[in-house]
Amino acid sequence: MTSTPFLDDRAVGRSLVAGRGLAAPPALLYGTAWKEDDTEALVALALSAGFRGIDTANQRKHYVEAGVGGALTAALATGAVRREELFIQTKYTFARGQDHRLPYDPAAPVATQVRQSFERSQQHLGLHFIDSLVLHGPMQAGHLHALDYEAWRAMEALVEDGLVGSLGISNVEATQVSELVAFARVAPRFVQNRCYANQGWDAKVRSVCRQNGVVYQGFSLLTANRQVLAGQTVRQLAARYDVTPAQVVFRFAQLMEMLPLTGTRDPQHMRDDLAALRLPLTKGDVQAIQLG
Repeated sequence: MTSTPFLDDRAVGRSLVAGRGLAAPPALLYGTAWKEDDTEALVALALSAGFRGIDTANQRKHYVEAGVGGALTAALATGAVRREELFIQTKYTFARGQDHRLPYDPAAPVATQVRQSFERSQQHLGLHFIDSLVLHGPMQAGHLHALDYEAWRAMEALVEDGLVGSLGISNVEATQVSELVAFARVAPRFVQNRCYANQGWDAKVRSVCRQNGVVYQGFSLLTANRQVLAGQTVRQLAARYDVTPAQVVFRFAQLMEMLPLTGTRDPQHMRDDLAALRLPLTKGDVQAIQLG
């Protein structure tokens, strides 16, 4: 798949980062992992359904970032969406998380890799300005590694250059979030984790995020928690509100101060997932789901 033509959205980027007055992301993100040759068509469907937040990564092992760019370019060209309505998030992935299709020189210093990966993302997406750039998992478990800090400084330079609005980190532990907050010149705005109900819906990480004003993005909310969707509490709530169990879980996540991701391939489910954000769950409903 070829790179898409660049949209000159630098003015949009400048207006968004002026005084760090960044616009809030949408309440639900469309995740593009594992879509392969269907990526462009599915992102086009998601935009048509009403999604304005798109999550991708420059990691060909699991993502086709250029497919996201193809859909964005087409939608912007027809006027179906405007650039200032969109929240586009991509990621820098260390070589250990890539396959042979690397978007940078693996022999280069990490800081150079970050810049090369970002420039390839710009080409793939057809955008100069990227709303959010995420460090796609730290080098190791437990504590941050020196290379994590090197990558973060390079990501901060992209913010300082006016090319990126916000930064984040994914697949991370609570201690690592605290370490990053203490180190960062440009504070992390987002943490993106796979969210498990049997770990209190990632309670430890969410607590650190809450204490430091970091937005928690939860993914695999459905696939990682099949027992919750099939459980009595969620099924009863779905019946009461005449919605699907998936809609109950997405609204629950939002009320737990998460920014949920969905990766559905089904156009009806896309519309349902967006509609879920209007579901009038009560505090009692939320507590019942938490207790499981």
